[in-house]
This record gives sequence, structure tokens and C-alpha cells, in this order.
Amino acid sequence: MLGFLQRPVVVTADINLNVVALTAVGLLSRLWQLAYPRAVVFDEVYYGQYISFYMKRIFFFDGSGPPFGHMLLALGGYLGGFDGNFLWNRIGAEYSTNVPVWSLRLLPALAGALSVPMAYQIVWELGFSHCAAVGAALLILIENALITQSRLMLLESALIFFNLLAVLSYLKFSNSQKHGPFSPSWWFWLVLTGVACACAVGIKYVGVFTYLLVLGVAAVHAWHLIGDQTLSNVRVLCHLLARAVALLVIPVLVYLLFFYVHLLVLCRSGPHDQIMSSAFQASLEGGLARITQGQPLEVAYGSQVTLKNAFGQPVPCWLHSHQSTYPVIYENGRGSSHQQQVTCYPFKDVNNWWIVKDPGRHQLVVNNPPRPVRHGDVVQLVHGMTTRLLNTHDVAAPLSPHSQEVSCYIDYNVSMPAQNLWRLDIVNRESDTDVWKTILSEVRFVHVNTSAILKLSGAPLPDWGFRQLEVVGEQLSRGYHGSTVWSVEEHRYGRSQEQKERELELHSPTQTDVSRNLSFMARFSELQWRMLTVRSDDSEHKYSSTPLDWVMLDTNIAYWLHPRTSAQIHLLGNIVIWASASLATLVYALLFIWYLFRRRRRVCDLPEDCWLRWALAGALCAGGWAVNYVPFFMMEKTLFLYHYLPALTFQILLLPVVLEHISDHLCRSQLQRSLFGALVVAWFASACHVSNTLRPLTYGDRSLSPSELKALRWKDSWDILIRKY
Repeated sequence: MLGFLQRPVVVTADINLNVVALTAVGLLSRLWQLAYPRAVVFDEVYYGQYISFYMKRIFFFDGSGPPFGHMLLALGGYLGGFDGNFLWNRIGAEYSTNVPVWSLRLLPALAGALSVPMAYQIVWELGFSHCAAVGAALLILIENALITQSRLMLLESALIFFNLLAVLSYLKFSNSQKHGPFSPSWWFWLVLTGVACACAVGIKYVGVFTYLLVLGVAAVHAWHLIGDQTLSNVRVLCHLLARAVALLVIPVLVYLLFFYVHLLVLCRSGPHDQIMSSAFQASLEGGLARITQGQPLEVAYGSQVTLKNAFGQPVPCWLHSHQSTYPVIYENGRGSSHQQQVTCYPFKDVNNWWIVKDPGRHQLVVNNPPRPVRHGDVVQLVHGMTTRLLNTHDVAAPLSPHSQEVSCYIDYNVSMPAQNLWRLDIVNRESDTDVWKTILSEVRFVHVNTSAILKLSGAPLPDWGFRQLEVVGEQLSRGYHGSTVWSVEEHRYGRSQEQKERELELHSPTQTDVSRNLSFMARFSELQWRMLTVRSDDSEHKYSSTPLDWVMLDTNIAYWLHPRTSAQIHLLGNIVIWASASLATLVYALLFIWYLFRRRRRVCDLPEDCWLRWALAGALCAGGWAVNYVPFFMMEKTLFLYHYLPALTFQILLLPVVLEHISDHLCRSQLQRSLFGALVVAWFASACHVSNTLRPLTYGDRSLSPSELKALRWKDSWDILIRKY
């Protein structure tokens, strides 16, 4: 029984020394002097503040993308013991001693370093030679822009890493499909593909393009699988279900997990709260939660409320009124009702309080027991400080003449009767008898006389309106829009019928006892919707560029300048690699079309296995370049050169594939192959030379004279190269 103890335990392993060596040099190129410069470099000023928020567990909002990339950067800060105390206010600011610069830049650097051996493995899994695979890895290794971007506290290197991991995992899964379907390794690579895709999307939304590419290739393979007559129907169904779970369900769950951790960590109120709804704000510690804790849940007749607009653009604001009236005559000659102004005010103010009144009674206090307001009820809204009623009528609004003016009614004893009845419409109700609830209910106010709906137009009023935002009565239309939706943020039951006592009550703070929690899915849905709909700043930047500028490097970005010497860091691509990769993509496209037409004519220049390998390489590499590049032409946002790096990475993978194909299939004789090989060696040497020439601007560790700096400008690079060779 113990016979196995009489024999030694032997473990054998296959170690690819190419992968080991490439990993080592990749780590060296990305980790060498990683903490230099010890100053804020370009977008580190942008991401650093979010890392500080993570360290202090303060909620923040970044509409540029999901939170996984930010969490990776924050993990580096956590591992380095960063306390979050640093003022990220300008590029070039020296880091204080409490900032672990090396640790903060570590994870992006590791992602960039591991992309080198991953490039090798992708080309190898595609079925090409070790020489081509090593070539792809070396090109990734020496490409200057990829080095620069991965050595800083930025997200592109992590995005590239997970893009490549998704492609590599799928290739390994696809290759294991031929030998051991449903084996542990088969499941591992399939599930890892889904996880890597979710991670890519979780870093930046543009990661979805690579995800869709992988799904497209997987769909084609699944279609061929369905036509495989050697498989039973049950077997085919199992294959399809496995792919659906791994490539659709698991990525969704992982994506939700990122937000779950994000919201779990960021539990405290912060400076970005105002962009979120009142319910979301109330779920955070401090801030609005301290104000809204213990408020009555159900709005009743006599309740004192503040009404926040759900749209929140251009800024969050509350329904507001004050003693001032609309001008009798506007600047354009139009007349007004000269009634009391009603606006939307973007700050907390005592004039934001309104009293919900029953039109059939005079009292402005809550009965005992309270009589709740329900969906469909007709109410009057009384301004707390002036006791005038919210009104709208057939008078053009000040800045929106197609809409009705909204005012608080003043009786001038003229033929303009009050029209101050509003029907309550609870948009998110679950039944037709739902009660109006604090924070939770989203409501619209429909004017009884004219069927107009209370709406924030968002236009800033002139000086007579104190630059506050215009509120109008818009004819009721179908569909949901946040500008017509309001929610009760602060709420209390009114106790005093006398105006002076009520004014003192309105000035006093609300009570604080208990808090209300929002479910994770409700918070996730709101945060995700805000990320997708809030427009980012589209203003021009000094270093912004267009997609057409990227292909031939007609742009660059100055990342950092030493305050005393001329040492500096630029985002500079290796012009030899960029131009060659673009040329290789064009050559691939032309050859693919040529072969396709020839095959249509029943002329097969390539054996079937070579053709399938060639087509798959194009689908993943050329396709990876296209899906990560072409969509930028349709994006209305400020673009920079670094947006091209994920597309460039796929293009670089295609380059040695095309070179090997030309050598093996288009060079007819040994002499032609030798000459072509010599040209490839000379070309690679020139790429290495350019990489070394640009090294001072890649690492920023050497001072440059004005003449040296001028020589490295992009438009002079080709001239320098031509003169040397």
C-alpha cells in the first residue's frame, strides 16, 4: 500500500526559454528606474486624484470609463502604503515623501512588460514560426510609445494587456478544442477568455471592441461546429452552452463585480456627489445622508419639501423662488406677467422649500395621522418663504417662447386668474395607488388647466434672474426625460400654521436618526447610466490630435519637463515600426483580397491549413487593429495619440506574420529568401537604432541640448534615418 513511497516523486515541466528571456527583458525595459521622474507626469494628475479618493474611501465620478482600471492603480497605492494625502493640482509637481511612486506605477509597468511574452505566444498559437513570434515580441519590446505609456500611472498598458490576454486565451482554447474538449485546460482557457474580455471593458469602454472581435471569431467557429456531422446534437448543444456561459454570462458577472467592489470601497460622501440622484447621495456616509437621515418617508399634505431636478445638467439644481418678479418688458420687447420668478437654483437655500397643500383646505401643516399624497392627486405647491403658489399660464417663458412661463402667483387685481393646480405623476411607481415617497419617488407635475409639465429648460437667466436656470411649462409629451422629473430631497412635516414661526422652522436643520440604503443594482444602474450619458469635456487640448494624425505619427505629446534641466519625456512612437506596421496591414489586405478572388476561381495558392491560419491571423490582428482604430473617427471627444496604442499593438503582431508569409510563399528561390532575410535584418536594425535614438525622450533620464531635441522632432525623423542609411 505504501509502495509509492519507495519511488521518488518526479515533476517534469516544459519551459520555453524564449518566453523566459522575453519576460526578463520586458521587465527590465519597463521597471528600470520606474520611480523616475519623481513628479506628476501628464495624466497622472488626472488619475492620481482618484487614487487618493480610493485611499480615503470617498465617492467620485469619472465618466471616462468603468472603475476597474482605477482600482488597479489604487491597488498599487494600497500595496505601497499610500495614505491618499497629496494635492494632484498640476503636471510637474514634485511628489512628497508619502507618495510611493514606484508602487503606484508598478501594475501598469507589469502589464506592459508581460505584453512582450504574450505577443510571442499569440503569434506562436496562430501557427507561425518561433522566429516570427520572437520578432513580434521584440517589436513590442522596443516600441518607444508603448514603453513610455507603461512606465507611468496610466491605463493604456493594462488595457493592451487584457486585450492580448483575451486573444491569447481564446487561441489556446481553440487549439485545445482539437485535442481535449471539455478538459480542465479547455475550460480554463475558455473561462479566462471571458474574464479577460470583462477586464478590458472594465478598464475602458473601448475594450468592448476587442471583446466584440473575440465574440465574432468565436461565433464563426461555433457556426462551423454546428455543421460538424461527427458531433451529436447533445454534444453540439453542450459546446454552445459552454461558450455562452463563458463568453456572455461570466463577463457580465465580472463586470458587475468591479462595480460592486468600487461602490463597497467608496462609501463616503465626496465632491462629486451632486451629479448623482438624491437617493444615491443619501446612501453615502456623510454629506446628504446627514441631512436626510430620519426624514419621513411618505410625503403628506402639509409636508415641507425641496424638489431636485433629476436631469442635473448643466448643474444639479432645486426648484426655487424669491421675492423678485419677472421684468414687465424683456430686452426683445416681449411682455411678461410680472409675476414672482420661479427658477432652478444650483445651491442649497432656504428659498428652495415648498409646502405641499391640499387645494380643498387652507391649512399648511400635517394632520395627525398624516394624510399621504398619492399618484394622480391634485396638489398646490406653496413657496415656503413667500407663501405664494406655483403657477403657470398662457404667457411665453422668458428665454423659451415656445413654452409657458412658470411663476408664483401675485394677485394684481387684473384679469389673470391663478392657475395653480398640479396633478402628481409618479414616474417610477409600481401601482396606480402608490404613495409619493421622499428621495425614492421620481415625479412629474402636470398643470391641470393647460396640461403643461413642469420642466427645467436649463437656460441661464439674465442678470434680472440672478443667472439662475429657467423653469418652464412644456406641453406634456410621451416618453421620459430627466428635465421633467423631480424628486424630494429634504423633507419634514410642517408643524406651524403661522408664517413667522414657519420661516424659523424652514431655517432650522432637519432631524437625523436613521439612514436609508439603496440596493447595489439600483446604485449600479444609476452610476452606469450616468457614465454613459454625461458628456465629457470636448474642449481642444494643446496635444489633441485626430485619427488621421496617428497612422504616420504626425503628432506627439510632451509628457514632462524637468524644471531645471532640459530632460523631458515625450510620447514618441518608433517611426520605423509604425510605418512598417501600416504598410504590413495594407499588404495583408491586398494579398487577402487577391487570394480570395483566386480561390473563387478555384485556384488555391495556399494549402488549406495555411489559408485558415492566414485568415485567422488577419481576423485577430488586422481585425484587432481595425476595431480599435476606426471607431475613433465617429467619436465626439478630445483624442490623443495614446488612444491609438491598442490598435498599434495588434498591427505590430501582424507585421512578422506578413514578413514570414512573404518569405515562405512569395519568395520563389533560396536566393530571394536570403535577400529578403537580409532586408528584414537591416530593417530591424534600423528600428532598434531609432528606438535607441529616442531613448532619452522615452525615459527622460538625460538632458538634451536644443539641437538634440530638434533632431528628434517627428518630421525630421525620416531625414535623419535616410542620411544615416
